[in-house]
Parts: sequence; C-alpha cells; structure tokens
Amino acid sequence: MLFNTLDFIVFFITVLTVFVIIKNRNFQYLFLLLVSYFFFYYTSNYLITLLIYTTIWDYYFGKLIWKTTQPNRRKILLICSLAGNLGLLGFFKYSDFAITQINTLGKYFNLGTNILLLNLALPIGISFYTFHSITYTVSIYRKQMEPAKSFLDYAIFVSFFPQLVAGPILRAKDFLPQLREKIENSQGRSRFRQIIVDKTNLKLGITMMATGFFKKMFIADNISPLVNQIFANSPHESFLIIVGAIAFGIQIYTDFSGYSDIAIGAATIMGFKMPINFNNPYFATSPVDFWRKWHISLSTWLRDYLYIPLGGNRISKTRTYANLLIVMFLGGLWHGASWNFVIWGLLHGIYLSIHKFFAYKFPFLVGHRFFKSKIGLTISIIITQYFIFLAWLAFRIKDTQQLPVYVYKYLVWDFSTNQTIQFLEPRKLPLFIMCLFFAMHYISYKKPELTTKISELQLKYWVIILISIITSILLLYSGNPEDFIYFQF
Repeated sequence: MLFNTLDFIVFFITVLTVFVIIKNRNFQYLFLLLVSYFFFYYTSNYLITLLIYTTIWDYYFGKLIWKTTQPNRRKILLICSLAGNLGLLGFFKYSDFAITQINTLGKYFNLGTNILLLNLALPIGISFYTFHSITYTVSIYRKQMEPAKSFLDYAIFVSFFPQLVAGPILRAKDFLPQLREKIENSQGRSRFRQIIVDKTNLKLGITMMATGFFKKMFIADNISPLVNQIFANSPHESFLIIVGAIAFGIQIYTDFSGYSDIAIGAATIMGFKMPINFNNPYFATSPVDFWRKWHISLSTWLRDYLYIPLGGNRISKTRTYANLLIVMFLGGLWHGASWNFVIWGLLHGIYLSIHKFFAYKFPFLVGHRFFKSKIGLTISIIITQYFIFLAWLAFRIKDTQQLPVYVYKYLVWDFSTNQTIQFLEPRKLPLFIMCLFFAMHYISYKKPELTTKISELQLKYWVIILISIITSILLLYSGNPEDFIYFQF
C-alpha cells in the first residue's frame, strides 16, 4: 500500500478512528498487529508468510539466548538466528544475482554450464524488517535488553506498518519499551499506556506527514521525468551529466526522506517515537558527516552491528580502512543485487577511508578553526557534495559499461553547453523545483526545528499552511502515484 494514495489515507483514518473509539489496550495492540499485517498483505500478498516466519524465528531464539548461560551455546544460538534471517534475505534477494555471476564465469572459462535463474519475487521491505529483527536477538545476546514480554509485543515491533516497507530501521531496545510504557494516575497507581491520539501529537504528526507528501509528490515526482530523460540516452555533455546527478540526488533524497517523514509522522500521531532518518545531508562537510546525516538508521546500524564488531578503528590503521571498505561494500549490496550498488558502496568506502587517512596523517586539520569559518565550511560542503553527487551516478546508472563514461565526463569537464541549453530550455519547471528544493533545504538547515514550530502555530495559521501544501501538490499531481524508490530495496 503506497503512502501517496487515497487507499492509505482511508486506511490510516480508519485505524485512528478505531483507536479513538475503543480504549482497551489489549484490543488496540491486537488491532494494530492485524492492520499492520493487512497493510503488508495489501501489497505483498502471500509473501507476508516470510514476515511471519522472521517474527516467529527470532522471538523464540531470543528466549533461548536469554535462558542460556553458557557463552559458547549462546553464541551458537545467535549464529543460528542470524543465519535464519540473512539466509532468507540472501536467498530471495541475491540468488539470481549469484547465479548470473556463476554463469558469467562459466562462459569465461568455457565450462559449458548454464544454471537457470529462479526468478524469485523480491519481498517488499525484506531488507528493512530483517534488520529490525536482527537488533532484537543481538541486543539480547549483548544483554542490553530482556526478551519481549509477549509474542504480540514482538510481532508489533517487527510489523509496525508505518516503517515496515522502507524504514526507518527500528531497534528492539528502543521500540519495545514503548509498548509497555507505564503511566501513573493521580492516586499513584500505574497502568500500561494506551494508544491515545492527543492534540499535540496529532498536529505534529500531520505536519510531518504533510512535509513528507510535499517532498515526495511535489518535488521528487516532478523531478523524476527530467532524471529519466537525462539518463535514458548515451552520455551527454559534462554540464548536463552534472545536472542529472544533482537532479537524481534531489529526487532520491526527497523521495526517501519524504517516506521517512510520513512514517515518523504516522507513528507520532499514534504516540510512538521513531528515530530521525535524515538531517540535511546536502550540508554535510565531510564523508563522515554525510553518513551522520543520510539514512541515519542504516548508517548507525552498520556501525553498531557490523563496523564495531569487525574491530572498527581499534586494531590498526590498515584494518580500519579495510573495515570501512567491507562495511560500505555490504551497505551498497544491501541496497540491491546489482554491481552499480556495489560500486556506489565502495565509492563511499573510499571516501571514508581517504577522510580517515588525512585525519591520521594531518591531525592538526581536525577541528582547525579555518574549517569552522564560513569560508572553510562553504568549501568543505562544496567539495563533499561534489563527490557525493558523483557517487549518485553509480547508484542511478545500472549499466556498468556506460558508467565510466559518465564518471569521466563528470570529473573532466568538456565545457560544451549547446546540448545542455537545448535540453534544459523547455524543462523549466523541474529546474525551478530543484532551485526551490535547495532554498527549502537551506531553510531547514538554518531552522532545524521548523516542523515543530509550524505544528505549534495557532490553529488558523497551521490550517492555512496545510492547505497551501496540499494545493501545491494537487496543482502538479498527475493522478498516477509513483512508487517510492526504496521500495525496491
């Protein structure tokens, strides 16, 4: 079920209405689980069985890990849990990719064998709910939390519909306690919190959702045709390729952060807290800073569950570079079974390694006052973003034979402009929207609490802003809702 459809609006209003009418906590939570399953089934049909399998698998392995005291046995149980999760993810997401590579090698060495592709359907959201579930058993293994008190609680955590398909990636130790949060009454008695739709959360959640709809439906969807047209043909002039890279960078950011805003807003209305997933990434001043601001729930997951267990930067400088490359290689592969995603991940691994190398080699540059000045910050942002948008070419162009040509022209300018001007002249609307995005991104950078402040406005002013956002969306809406880019991951 797409967020940007009337189906979802009707679905979500119906869910909220039931929560408002029926106050019984047990009923609310059972209802929340059922509607989350319906939300997933609506799009994925029978593939919901994989979600249920993951839930049951890790719920019982979590209990076994908690009850076991022998370190070796606990480790074996954790490995079994991870194998069940990653094996399922690997089979459905990477089987055909692996078979294709084997067949390619077979042709290269004239082995005369050709394995048939399985042509498996890719379960929507499997990369996300697999990572959600992994946080549960790993946190129990690390003794950071106890197992869920009930299967219902854990099933809600895995299947919570706002973030089910494309994140943010939730952590069990942060979300599960919210399901059993206790509140006290005036007599000092306590009870478990119900799902209550209060005015403050309602206004804040609706504001966040409106912002997300605007990002997706006004900005991303209206830049999409320009991006598709630029990358549909052979490599163009350097400046047009740069425009294409910037346009795609804006598209994927507004598309994905728009989904995150809608998801977080929906959760906020129901009284649940979800982690922020983006923080003005196109004002990052270094590759490290970019990954502190871009897809934060994934970057912190990779740090805590992969980079640090590999040794992080604690062993040696060489090992640090290797760990960064391994983590970003796997992070790229997580996005999809294609070499262009691997290249994108490795590029970011190289960026992070180079940044780390300079930090080791020239420690006096770290925190230097020049890089805190306006000129230094501006230079840092421009250089960082130039290479961030370069990497977006690898993310967007799946033809790895064409990619080197695009990269070369992006880096080595040909200074030709005739084709660029001719191509862009009749496409003023997406160019205007791109400029509007950077203006909004700058305002968001300077006013990070803007969404909260809008939600705190007097009702009449708040309504005027909402009507303006909805009107803007409808003016350019084609009537055909487009998929969110991260649905394919």
